[in-house]
Amino acid sequence: MTSVLRGPPGALLMDYARSRVLLGLDFDGTLAPIVARPAQARMWPSTRRLLARAAGLYPVAVISGRSMADVAARVRGIPLQAVVGNHGLEPAAAPGIFERVTQRWRTLLEELVGAHPGTELEDKRYSLALHYRRSRARKRVLQDLERVLPLLGPVRVIAGKQVVNFLPPDAPHKGLALERIRRRLGCDTAIYVGDDETDEDVFSMEVPGRLLGIRVGARAGSAAPFSIPGQRSIDRLLRFLVRAREGEWSGLEATG
Repeated sequence: MTSVLRGPPGALLMDYARSRVLLGLDFDGTLAPIVARPAQARMWPSTRRLLARAAGLYPVAVISGRSMADVAARVRGIPLQAVVGNHGLEPAAAPGIFERVTQRWRTLLEELVGAHPGTELEDKRYSLALHYRRSRARKRVLQDLERVLPLLGPVRVIAGKQVVNFLPPDAPHKGLALERIRRRLGCDTAIYVGDDETDEDVFSMEVPGRLLGIRVGARAGSAAPFSIPGQRSIDRLLRFLVRAREGEWSGLEATG
């Protein structure tokens, strides 16, 4: 996986920036650092300022695993074209069907959470997330989860960074959400930046010449062709994109 901010990849990023491009970004681990308590996640002030500048120059969408209401509150005041929640389910979800499924899962998973201090079950209405970052027995949590999974029935289970997501198997995903927004806004191309397993739904889409996938933190096996070193590098990437549109760019590598 190659850094998108250096050499020929930087030139490719510049080409995308100058096209009719949609900029899509994940929130946790991308715009904001991963924290022990998900409710405390916030963007750095510098990232918020750069995202606001980028949103004045590009159509920008934030596509998050959080509920739409949750992530919308965290980006309030930034002129985004779209906010998508629940890994692509909101606002496209079929409320009755998906909600009934997740509430049945919740009953079973709450027993597991009750048996493991430091775990937390996040109910996002159309999906669930089991956070175990603060548990002192993470291996035991996952072992017990393996015993519970057959009881859930059809479910899409996606492991993240010390979190396990539970989604309806036929639900819309982030890749479909990005493509839906791109078409609605009449964009020819899209840049998407994300750090987690559900972002692979975007990276693995077959849209040659129309999608530039950028993974936060290089990872073997990712479908993203390019990366940035880590979450704090998001400012460098946003600064690159802002300067590309403002006509202030004099080189391929972002600074600062």
